[in-house]
Amino acid sequence: MTTEPAEGREAAPPERRQGAEPGRRSWGLLAHRNFRLLLIGETTSKLGTSVTSVLLPLTAVGTLDASPFTVGLLTAAPWLPWLFLGLPAGAWVDRMRCRTVMLCCNLLSAVLYASVPVAWWLDVLSTAQLLAVALLAGTASVFFSTAYSAYLPALVARSALLEGNAKLQVGDQTTRVAGPGLGGLIAQTLGSAPGLLLDAVSFLVSSLCLLRIDAPERRPAPRTRRIRQEVADGLRFVAHDRYVRTVTAYGAALNLALAAYQAVQVVFLVRTVGAQPGAVGALLACGGLGGVLGGLAAGPLTRRFGTARGLLRIQLTAAPFALLVPLADPGARLALFVLGSTVVMAGVVACNVVLVSFRQTYCPPEMLGRVTATTLALNYSTIPLGAVLGGAADTALGPRPTMWLVMTALLATTGLLVASPLRGLRDLPGAGGQGV
Repeated sequence: MTTEPAEGREAAPPERRQGAEPGRRSWGLLAHRNFRLLLIGETTSKLGTSVTSVLLPLTAVGTLDASPFTVGLLTAAPWLPWLFLGLPAGAWVDRMRCRTVMLCCNLLSAVLYASVPVAWWLDVLSTAQLLAVALLAGTASVFFSTAYSAYLPALVARSALLEGNAKLQVGDQTTRVAGPGLGGLIAQTLGSAPGLLLDAVSFLVSSLCLLRIDAPERRPAPRTRRIRQEVADGLRFVAHDRYVRTVTAYGAALNLALAAYQAVQVVFLVRTVGAQPGAVGALLACGGLGGVLGGLAAGPLTRRFGTARGLLRIQLTAAPFALLVPLADPGARLALFVLGSTVVMAGVVACNVVLVSFRQTYCPPEMLGRVTATTLALNYSTIPLGAVLGGAADTALGPRPTMWLVMTALLATTGLLVASPLRGLRDLPGAGGQGV
């Protein structure tokens, strides 16, 4: 692998790459205009998405009297496009400018979510429209997420990528804490369907921030090969590179366990622990709070121990706390759920910061879109499967035995890292490393 700019790539001048101004180091990337715009835009958009995760099913249930099965379809719809478009999305993104892709996806999402309150005002809103909005917005998210991950290296220096990803993750996890409560408040004051207009506005804010970024971006080189050949290149890279293969397998296994956990946690809290509905929301927010803490801790921990060694220590420390969650009971033992879920999600997010930064620095720039899309498609494809398996196990075994099974599986995913080539490294390899 090479550290030289890829053919057709415009390298940003040093003074315009974030993290290049020594006088601003005390503020880190927050002192840099372009990164600050990206952070503000993305955090605003993610807050809107978090609010919508509450408002959309409330609209289906409260306004359209949808069945539980329909609500389940509505929840699964945003993830389905990853199964069909995740792989080719990377090849398409590599052929275009990332910011252009992101702007188009934002505008499409804004129109889609704005269509719901408009249809509601016109009294023509239907379940089919909600499902179409969720599916098409999920399709836009596939392309946006791929382009977004490939765009960050154009804004920040390689040495600042981990800090950038950490700050973006902190913003994301903060919205996961605030979004559900805000969504409930909006539903009570404005109504669930009209409230979706706020999500449309959040995408417009994100687009405005993107338009104000003035960093140069790579110019895609002319493509002479077919999309399926380029998709195959991305698959081969992930399958043959021992480091990328390891972290992709770990991400897929972890998402399988996390999806199963999220599928049964509400049932476990209500039927086994006896938590009241109001308390359930607060308990579930603990995971988001843990994510914020994990994003803040990722940088200091990896600077002290190294990225590879820090990754292993984070997981070996945080993952065993998963076994506290099934021990939760009413009263004082409810604290076991709080502690377990908070520490586990802190570890998950901290590791995610490290692994995303690794992929951005390690993969050849001209293949970053394809490799990102391939890893995300493989990782996200296990989410619907995990949710189904969690629900099936809950039906067959009951909430507490299922929670033991799920959290033990989550702990077991750490073994994929411990047994991998990462075990003997202090730092993960960067661009130019020998990956095969």
